[in-house]
Amino acid sequence: MKPTRLFFLDAVRAFAILMMLQGHFIDSLLNPIYRDTSNTIYNVWAYFRGITAPVFFTITGLVFVFLLLKAKEKDTDKERIKKGLNRGILLIGLGYALRFSFFSLMYGQVNMNFLQVDVLQCIGLSLIILILLYKISFKNELILASLFLIIGFSIFVSEPLYRTLKFENAPILFSNYLSLQNGSVFTIIPWFGYVSFGGFIAVLFSKFGHKSNYKVFKIIGFLIIGIFLSFYSSDALKILDNTFNLPLFTRSADYNYLFSRLGNVLVIFGLFYTFENQLKQPIVTRIGQKTLSIYVIHFMIIYGSFTGLSLKQFFYKSLTPTQAIIGAIVFIVVVCFISFYYVKTNTYIYNKIRRFYNKVKTK
Repeated sequence: MKPTRLFFLDAVRAFAILMMLQGHFIDSLLNPIYRDTSNTIYNVWAYFRGITAPVFFTITGLVFVFLLLKAKEKDTDKERIKKGLNRGILLIGLGYALRFSFFSLMYGQVNMNFLQVDVLQCIGLSLIILILLYKISFKNELILASLFLIIGFSIFVSEPLYRTLKFENAPILFSNYLSLQNGSVFTIIPWFGYVSFGGFIAVLFSKFGHKSNYKVFKIIGFLIIGIFLSFYSSDALKILDNTFNLPLFTRSADYNYLFSRLGNVLVIFGLFYTFENQLKQPIVTRIGQKTLSIYVIHFMIIYGSFTGLSLKQFFYKSLTPTQAIIGAIVFIVVVCFISFYYVKTNTYIYNKIRRFYNKVKTK
């Protein structure tokens, strides 16, 4: 019987969300005088903080496509697609809502910074694009896998072409998804590249995931390809340039963070997959399943969404390393506790959206 859940991904998601919590807390509140790039501990922290987003985006593609292909086998992919579209719209709307200043609105002002695109909008749009690619591929797994691989590779290699992309006359609502010029934190390129590679991995898991004797080969594959991308992808890109006489490969190699970070993600997948049985703990699974609630709650506490009150308002870049570390631990515990026992963000928002949708539909 084929598995319908990849348990090690819950552990990876739990790891990523906890890394995000401490990363945002420390980055927002640590005094700049302690950001010493000659300090090994700080450099290790900064490096691992940079892995968080690639992990999230890769998992987004992997989990969504894996579940979609499982639904296709049961002939329930239409329901999965509908759920994915609702989820995508929810994430996009929630991403804007978290940045919207309802406080300023009380004084008749609208802060247009809320149009900046962050991780939720980017993931939401990615889900919608995944569904379009699934439709375009005619539900053929070979075509779908090829599309994912081509799109992911193309987005990563062409990064020098859109690195400083600007749209001077385009509507901000549109340009913020493609350009960082107006303060967007995440844009659909290059981040959909990670989603695409996650989708490619999902196709492989859908085809071979049920074969338990393949687990060792999958772990070895994760580790070998991950280490190769982490340390040797730049050399490989330069070889491609020498072979095909395409300077874009070398330009990509000279500032190669996308392939190397993908390598980091695959190594993490390999390690967590290795210890999957040991990581099947209720608390780990619960954290991995509550990422949206945790994200919303942490955003409200640190950045003051909806209330206007935030930790940044009182402690912005003022903590010592000891205070920041202890504070981050307390912050993680508090956010997870609230998510587990007091706030059911996903259910609440989904119910509101369904009610609104049903009202519009009946009119």
